[in-house]
Amino acid sequence: MLTEIQANTMLSLQASMNFKIDPDWVEAQYPYLLAVVIEGAEAIEHHGWKWWKKQHKDLPQLQMELIDIWHFMLSEILLRNDADEGKAVVSLNQAIAESKHLQTLHFDGQDYPLKELGLLQQIELLIALAGARRVEVGLFSSIMGLCELDWNSLFSQYVGKNVLNVFRQDHGYKQGTYLKQWNGQEDNEHLVEILAQLDPEVESYKEQLYDQLESRYPGEAT
Repeated sequence: MLTEIQANTMLSLQASMNFKIDPDWVEAQYPYLLAVVIEGAEAIEHHGWKWWKKQHKDLPQLQMELIDIWHFMLSEILLRNDADEGKAVVSLNQAIAESKHLQTLHFDGQDYPLKELGLLQQIELLIALAGARRVEVGLFSSIMGLCELDWNSLFSQYVGKNVLNVFRQDHGYKQGTYLKQWNGQEDNEHLVEILAQLDPEVESYKEQLYDQLESRYPGEAT
């Protein structure tokens, strides 16, 4: 389970990122759950779903897509609490506590026992529920387990991706000058490699991540 410090840290980082992108993000009411739908589809691509060809499940990138989904779920939780981090923490902790007892989800007139659903089916359900404006932390937690993530590893990877998002903004992401591909790899792939080399317990974890990204980045597009 998440500690209160971890929950506070993630919500604070997410709020800071949202304000960095747009100081008026609360008033803008961006469709964060629509972003969950899109990221969910990308997660399915990394898992593989085409029955007519051989595919390889890319677990690290699948996990990274879950981290992206979590960014948008946190944003929606913050939005529904008017960016009040204290209230958002209470909402998040309550949702996580309730997720421990979740066995079945009811949606569109049908019951979905989670133990009977495979990973792809659970991601599909998450997409459908997000499209229906539902934030289902319990279902997300179940998907995490099927992707070999626990809350501690989610926290570590979330901080990593948050640093990458800050790095993107600092290097022209919003202006369209940022380079997503570095030496034949997407920045997400570079991040996965860097995360494998660093200790998330050290105090300078965020700073080391940023420095490692900086050392690999080839520079702005011209």
